[in-house]
Amino acid sequence: MKPVRQLLDSEAISRILMRISHQILEKNGDLDSLAIIGMQSRGVFLAKEIQKNIAEIEGVTIPLGILDSTFYRDDYRSGKKQPEPKVTDVQFDLTGKKIILIDDVLYTGRTVRAALDAVFDLGRPETVQLMVLVDRGHRQLPIRADYVGKKMTTDSNQIVSLHVEEIDGDSSLWLMEKEVH
Repeated sequence: MKPVRQLLDSEAISRILMRISHQILEKNGDLDSLAIIGMQSRGVFLAKEIQKNIAEIEGVTIPLGILDSTFYRDDYRSGKKQPEPKVTDVQFDLTGKKIILIDDVLYTGRTVRAALDAVFDLGRPETVQLMVLVDRGHRQLPIRADYVGKKMTTDSNQIVSLHVEEIDGDSSLWLMEKEVH
C-alpha cells in the first residue's frame, strides 16, 4: 500500500479523543453502568485513550474490555484470506451496562455487525453505542456511529490506516492507496 497523505497527527487524534470523551460523559450520566469495549486491533488503543481521558476528567476508571469478532464475520471461512483471530478479554458482566463499542474506522458496517453479535454472546447490555475515529462511508448495512471523530468519503481503492505509538512508533491517521499490479 502506498501512503497518499496524512489525515491526522497525534495532536489532532488526542483532541478528537478528548472531545469524544466529553461527549460520552454528557450522554451517559451514570458512570457506574458505563463500560468500554475496544475492537481488535486498533480500536483497543483508542478505547484505552478514552478510558484514560474519562479517568482524568471524572476521577473514575471505567471498565475496559477487548473484543475480537473474527469468528462472527460473515466472510469467515469464505475462501478468502482469513484474518488471524486475536484475544477477547471482557472481565465484567455486560448485563445492564451501557457499552461504548470502539473501533478505528467504520466502512461497510460488517465488522460492527459481527462485533454486536459477539457482544450479545457475552451478555445483554442496556445499550450499545458506537464510537469510531473515522467514518469513511460506503455502508452496506444500516449501521451508524454515535460518536465520530472525522467523516470522510474515500474511493474503493483507498484504505484509512490508523498508526498507533505502541506498534508503529507514532500516532497518526493515513489515507493509503491499494497498489494496482
